[in-house]
Amino acid sequence: MTLQKRTGKPSESAPDDYPKTRSHLAWSDFEVVLAVAVAGSLSGASRAMGVSHATVFRRLGDIEKRLGVALFERSRTGYRPTPAGEELAETAKVMDQAALAAERKVAGRDLEPSGEIWATTTDSLLMGLLAPLFTEFRQHYPGIVVDVAVSNQLFNLTRREADIAIRPSNRPPENLIGRPLSTIGQAVYGHRSLGLTPGEPISALVDQPWIGAGPRLLDSKLDQWMDSNGLKPACVYRVDTLVGILSAIRSGMGLAVLPCYLADSDPDIVQLSDPIPELEFGLWFLMHPDLRGVVRIHALMDFLTEAVRAQKQRLAGPLLC
Repeated sequence: MTLQKRTGKPSESAPDDYPKTRSHLAWSDFEVVLAVAVAGSLSGASRAMGVSHATVFRRLGDIEKRLGVALFERSRTGYRPTPAGEELAETAKVMDQAALAAERKVAGRDLEPSGEIWATTTDSLLMGLLAPLFTEFRQHYPGIVVDVAVSNQLFNLTRREADIAIRPSNRPPENLIGRPLSTIGQAVYGHRSLGLTPGEPISALVDQPWIGAGPRLLDSKLDQWMDSNGLKPACVYRVDTLVGILSAIRSGMGLAVLPCYLADSDPDIVQLSDPIPELEFGLWFLMHPDLRGVVRIHALMDFLTEAVRAQKQRLAGPLLC
């Protein structure tokens, strides 16, 4: 579990602000207990909370003194919660989740399409599809600032690491609200200098060098496809982003599978196969259910839905004949 960072750092002198006779716990006390329980150490808790090691030590000691009970067993391997510590940590988790839920609901009470949207997407989608659309969106909604985090990992929308995600997926998370935007087709590509003829069967390309997806790209379907077509032994290079694979094709490293929207705009790269049915995937707009009433997010979702679906044919990929 990752602690949600609140606005501002907890006061390093917070325990001194309490009257010495005060025994009940404030949220900041629960936060300390939860941080230590999750991290298993004072140093890990201090990093999660953004305060010093000494501050966590002092605050935990103050809490235990006021309660008159030990909350953790100290050892060389770290801090292990006692039964009392486990009970407080579990209560703190419930409080933390309630605070996050309230934050999401309050975020949905805006009246005009203005403010910030935290979005996450992949590097290939941003470069090959979304960057010009975000520019056009800005022209329609100058009061909205889109803050984009580029990552091949799905951010945790439940914990507000991002407000929305624009992701490729054939099975989006069930706990999120999703709107399908389009279908993305993928095909085999190679550099024009290789002199290969488009439309050749994949079996005729096994003697060519191939570029594969690195394990951090998490593309198991592509891995299975390459394996079933006997291409793994021909793989001479792997990279964990689609933009990296595109760069490798541009350099003449070898052949690779890429989304058609990403490769077709490069005049030096040739589409060698039709879009591969088993490698197509959906493109989704995802958000947390508590944000469904946020005007600015619906403005972006509606805009992208129309703009992306207008490019349906390009995204699905062209047939060679």
